[in-house]
Amino acid sequence: MVNFNSMDVTEANDAELVAASLGGSRDAFRRIVERYQTLICSLAYCATGSVSQSQDMAQETFLAAWRDLAALREPEKLKAWLCRIARNRIYKSHRRAGGDLVAQAMPLEAGQEVPAQQALPCEQAISREEEAILWRSLERIPQTYREPLILFYREHQSVASVAVALELSEDTVKQRLSRGRKLLQEEVRGFVENTLRRSAPGREFAGLVLAALPATTGSVATASATLGAKGAATAKSGLLALWVLPLAPFFGLLAGFLSQLSTVRAGTSGRLRWIKTLQLAAIWILIPFFCAAGEGTVSALSRHYAWSDQAYFIARTGFWWGFTLLLAFWMMWMYHRALAAALAYPAAASPPPSTYSILNNMGIHIAMFLWLVAVAWRMDDHQTAGQVGLVVALLAAWRHFSRPGRTGPAVVRATFGHVGLGCSIIVTVINLRLDVWLATNRGVSVAVIHQIYPMWLVPVLSASVALWIGLLLLCPWRKASGPAV
Repeated sequence: MVNFNSMDVTEANDAELVAASLGGSRDAFRRIVERYQTLICSLAYCATGSVSQSQDMAQETFLAAWRDLAALREPEKLKAWLCRIARNRIYKSHRRAGGDLVAQAMPLEAGQEVPAQQALPCEQAISREEEAILWRSLERIPQTYREPLILFYREHQSVASVAVALELSEDTVKQRLSRGRKLLQEEVRGFVENTLRRSAPGREFAGLVLAALPATTGSVATASATLGAKGAATAKSGLLALWVLPLAPFFGLLAGFLSQLSTVRAGTSGRLRWIKTLQLAAIWILIPFFCAAGEGTVSALSRHYAWSDQAYFIARTGFWWGFTLLLAFWMMWMYHRALAAALAYPAAASPPPSTYSILNNMGIHIAMFLWLVAVAWRMDDHQTAGQVGLVVALLAAWRHFSRPGRTGPAVVRATFGHVGLGCSIIVTVINLRLDVWLATNRGVSVAVIHQIYPMWLVPVLSASVALWIGLLLLCPWRKASGPAV
């Protein structure tokens, strides 16, 4: 651990500052605040349009960071963690306000009516009228371009500083700055640039944060213990968000594989069982590998060519659209193949559900929906997560009690029809809630998301998938060799 009694805290990296702060060093935490106050205040200002409100939110962010610092498992990712706290607080404030935070920023007329406050003893202060005019000039710029523009002038016009703060390449920052300047009206550009320089938080900001910290000289762990049940609940929620939710898709894949494996083991034996098991494992390994490879490729291309947010969104949406088309083709091929076999060799009425069929039913539903529930929960959309969970339980129960008495072809049609219904529910939820989840992830309003991303693309591509599946259903894939049913 770094000895801050003999070493200047300005020389320490984030991990060392976190370690010292956990040991009770307020000087180390002051350095954390000073290092990231401009970034956090700028993120909050970009969403609120109010200098005072953004600084209040930034102070709340740093106070929350002090309380929960012991929960930071990767100290080298301190900046990303602080940004996440800030964006979450912005979103929660937006929800409490019941509307757009940007819409609550001071209008120009109000700025003219309110007399200017007494200037602060530093050159950073701006009047209420200047603040109102400043935000009137910035509010129409999409957040993608507004964030780097605000940071650029608050970071002394340093492209490198903005790139580091937002974790972007310098070329991307230059591109967004250029686009942001073009969106500003020519007559107010000079005013905005000068006022942004003076609106950045001053040296007194860190002192205000330190003054608001709990009056204790012990470690952060000791200070956090005084929070009681609220702190414990926060820690549990953090554990769920950090460890359980990101693993949910893998739990779903495992459940799907095990459910199918139970069917294979129940219906085959000997060498055929091993062959089918290997085929099944290959399928369940290939699907997530293809998804991960596609996501990684799109992200790499985005970084290499410095794509805009719109281009990145279109590319990711296009990849998942193509993946869905391929998956639909494979499922329709399996459906026609299974139906042809059932027509050629009709089976007797299906027996009552066995243990294997129950496990298969549960596993398939978990594999299909667990990732969606996890995404909704992680985006603080607990209502949607609960609704999807309830629908899954009802679908599983319906599937369980509707099987007995059906013959082979009827079983095949019911099974694939059930899967198709589940896929339709997934697509519907994505179409209805994707913009809300993106807004939560970025800490902005839904209106801003609609300005940044071409959200109309999602329903259009969803409709094209439905048309594709309809065409595949009508195609004469394979004629049945048995009698017609």
